[in-house]
Amino acid sequence: NLFWHKHQSNVGVLCVSPPLSPSLPLLISPSSGSHLVCSLVCTHPDWRIINLDNLDYCCSPKSLQSVEDRANYTFIRGDVCNSRLVNHIFNTESIDVIFHLAARTHVETSFESPSSFRRVNIDGTRVLLGAAHEARHRPQCFIYVSTDEVYGASLDEVFDESSPVRPSNPYSATKAAAEYLVRSYWDKYKFPIIITRSNNIYGPRQYTEKVIPRFLTLLQMNKKCTIQGTLPKSRHFLFVDDAVSAFLLVLEKGTVGEIYNIGTGSEIPIMQLARELVKMVKNVPDSEVNDWLEFVPDRPRVDLRYPISCEKLQQLGWRAQVSWAEGIRQTVKWYQDNPDFWSDTSEDQGQIRGKLQKATNK
Repeated sequence: NLFWHKHQSNVGVLCVSPPLSPSLPLLISPSSGSHLVCSLVCTHPDWRIINLDNLDYCCSPKSLQSVEDRANYTFIRGDVCNSRLVNHIFNTESIDVIFHLAARTHVETSFESPSSFRRVNIDGTRVLLGAAHEARHRPQCFIYVSTDEVYGASLDEVFDESSPVRPSNPYSATKAAAEYLVRSYWDKYKFPIIITRSNNIYGPRQYTEKVIPRFLTLLQMNKKCTIQGTLPKSRHFLFVDDAVSAFLLVLEKGTVGEIYNIGTGSEIPIMQLARELVKMVKNVPDSEVNDWLEFVPDRPRVDLRYPISCEKLQQLGWRAQVSWAEGIRQTVKWYQDNPDFWSDTSEDQGQIRGKLQKATNK
């Protein structure tokens, strides 16, 4: 579904077109997907929304149950790398806008299986760009959702949209390569593209391989939060509702050919994150928090932080509205209220538990 861009690692595409104006459709793809889809379906009943999603291991059909019966929503199960299917969609629908969020995004897995990341993130983007560019109905905008990780790490430099791209892992390298593909269509054809680079998006329904739901799931299993390495890593966390509002503002007011950072001032050290979640979930005193933490070996390469400037997007009128305290409260409550949400994905709960336990070196 269209949910997480950075967690958001689903392979999918969403198409939207206003039923009242059949020649004005919109195509989108997931990751922060399901939240974006639901927002569009509910706030634009005059738009037809077509969601193409592969329903990979990190996706759940339950994420879109609230809109699956809406008259202006259509779901197509398929792979963004399937050129025959993607071309068919563009040849039979009048797609006006593409939000391309479909991606594989888990950094650690990208070291283990870089070829699958190249296939989805680069080849999938190539297929989508080619089909959109050659469509009988010219799209008005192709929005490619990328990541702050293309900048590489920084201790003190704050990256703006003109900063050099220096990816440091297979995941971010494939996202940077896809960005170059997207830019080439603007440079050569003036095909109307926009690129966004966002911080770590978090919130309800995120798959359990990402750090916040991973910690929450471990704690719900009475397991310790496993912290990789001892270096002082931190991340900027962006609540999914604020990410969706940024995507929609870029669609409404963004300039084609431009790049927009989407970020927040909520920079949270991973150690602090784990301690906060332990206290929220286990309700233990400070003296017992460390009993729920365990250090495990770090991954091959780790970036300490990704600071970005969002002044360009703020000039369009965007501001993050959800504080860290409120966003993490909503997220923790959702996982407490929905402990079995991910139990019936293509990867069964036993496999999920096995992966989480493996992270504890047990």
